[in-house]
Amino acid sequence: MHSEACKALRRQGYQFVSSSSSAAVKPCMWNKRALKGGEMCYKAQFYGIESHRCVQMTPTLRCNQQCLFCWRSFEHEVTEEEECPPAEIIGNLRRLQKRALSGYKVSPYVTPERFAEALRPTMVAISLSGEPTCYPHLPELIDGLNAEGYTTFLVSNGTRPDVLARCRPYQVYVSLDAPDRETYLHLCRPREDYWDLVQESLGGLAGRRSAIRTTVVRGYNDFAPERYAAIYQDSGARFVEVKGYMYLGYSRNRLQRDQMPEHRDVRAFAAKIADHCDYFIKDESPVSRVVCLERNV
Repeated sequence: MHSEACKALRRQGYQFVSSSSSAAVKPCMWNKRALKGGEMCYKAQFYGIESHRCVQMTPTLRCNQQCLFCWRSFEHEVTEEEECPPAEIIGNLRRLQKRALSGYKVSPYVTPERFAEALRPTMVAISLSGEPTCYPHLPELIDGLNAEGYTTFLVSNGTRPDVLARCRPYQVYVSLDAPDRETYLHLCRPREDYWDLVQESLGGLAGRRSAIRTTVVRGYNDFAPERYAAIYQDSGARFVEVKGYMYLGYSRNRLQRDQMPEHRDVRAFAAKIADHCDYFIKDESPVSRVVCLERNV
């Protein structure tokens, strides 16, 4: 991986499995907040995940889209890297998580018991940055994590349905950030037109523990709730997360603060979507500006 990109990402807290790979671990804000006895993330509220025992990681930082709302840096693009074997990634997860959290051991807000729990993670969220399906051994990586007893969440942009079909995570997320092809091309800026492949991925969610995530950006994709509803309906996904864009990271170079919707706007939009399909509002987290819909079964 390019040394300048690596240095910049290390400064942001990325822990790399090796110097030649972009496979990385980086604890999220919620992991650290929960470690100090604070709130857990909305995944805890919606799905029962313990935030302080969750590893946020990715097997690659490569991506085939450049979504305007993405908080990652396109300036630190991964151009070449050696693929890290699944066993090497799995074998280093706890070490890297421990290194990333080492400063919290002496914090007066962190109990020894909770710190010990954080060093024995039970959950792996393959969602840090990049597109995981760009990593050629993703199905084997997930199988290996499952065999180690981890609960696995996989977050994907849905551009590689053939890879997703071979992955067996506990829960799979696929992003749907536009109600139509034109909006998708404008907002997600894929390297090629993957709209039909995204639809294929969404269509493969029936019968799996699955969620669709829609990031709502004011003025870009916050319209046509009936079209989103029709796509959700055809997908068969169990859950849908309608989440407001957050004005964070490098996305601030591409979007304006006022394109971040308020939670009430996100909820109103989710309610309009629910009016057109067999999903109902199950829960919500105002602090994260996210609404969880669940399918009526």
